[in-house]
Amino acid sequence: MRAPLDTLHARGPGLAMQLAVLLTLAACGTAPQKSGNVSMPHAGKVKIPVRQDPTMPVLPAAGSGRGGYYKDDGPGDNPPANLRDVPDAEVRNEPYSTRSNRPYVVFGKTYTPITDNEPFTQRGTGSWYGKKFHGQRTSSGEIYDMYKMTAAHPTLPIPSYARVTSLESGEQVIVRINDRGPFHPTRVIDVSYTAALKLGFLGKGSHQVLVERLLPAQIDAILAVRAAPKPVPSVVARSIDTPPESEPEMGAVVQPEITSMAMVDSTVAAPAPSALATGFYLQLGAYSRADNAEAGRAQLAPYAQMLGNLDVVPAGPLFRLYGGPFTSRADAARAAASLPASAGVKPIVIER
Repeated sequence: MRAPLDTLHARGPGLAMQLAVLLTLAACGTAPQKSGNVSMPHAGKVKIPVRQDPTMPVLPAAGSGRGGYYKDDGPGDNPPANLRDVPDAEVRNEPYSTRSNRPYVVFGKTYTPITDNEPFTQRGTGSWYGKKFHGQRTSSGEIYDMYKMTAAHPTLPIPSYARVTSLESGEQVIVRINDRGPFHPTRVIDVSYTAALKLGFLGKGSHQVLVERLLPAQIDAILAVRAAPKPVPSVVARSIDTPPESEPEMGAVVQPEITSMAMVDSTVAAPAPSALATGFYLQLGAYSRADNAEAGRAQLAPYAQMLGNLDVVPAGPLFRLYGGPFTSRADAARAAASLPASAGVKPIVIER
């Protein structure tokens, strides 16, 4: 044990002087202390981590064995920005691929692709596939891009289009069928990474979904709506009860612009025409002529499954187009939110 300093002074100045010399020599032989400045690696360059999109779910890495996705599949390392804004698949009527629609066998089970134009609706578990297959060739011969709006189905025609609705989140998308799978007894469709994100099951890995095939006639109707002139909204937002100061242009939709779902979800005071039963409705348009209102109803016929009954009701000088009825305001708002932008209308929730 080292002796205290006061004991050394008591033994005489000579001993203390010798100790001071020894301490000075020891200090000269020690390594210099590091300065407070921290040296920077890579020639002073600091690597700043890339800030991830805060709206994206945080997922375990591909191949980690964790996460809701299947086995060694998973998300990409650097997903593109703004994936939630990726539009639905652009529908068009295409000839079916001869090679991709032949009967085939997987795991001892024979699958016969659909080649007719009959309606097809299916409920079951929807999942997604990503990095493991990204960049590989699909059954259609196209390269799989997990960031596009596509899907794999065992029997729907290739290429074709389907509307997929999550029965848990209520979200809905349109995807292009360009691949085969999933070959699993409990799953009915595998959608792309982006489609799963928009449907709300990217992190969970799967949801119960409704798959509806878009038939050629429905696609023609959607394309006709897109090609039709856009209705002219009134410049001044007003209650839909208020008669217009002047007759609107033919076919013009007389309703305020909707800029957020908060406006869609609010109940708007509305006339109570005798033709409508009690409940919540979506006003889909107001027209100055009955034939234009009927044309609007025909254009929205492909969406009748989500809009309910489509009724044209006279109300003063206008003919209003309603969809419904819905049992609650939330149901009506959900239907309004699921209506694609390609429909060309901005519904307003009303209560009868």
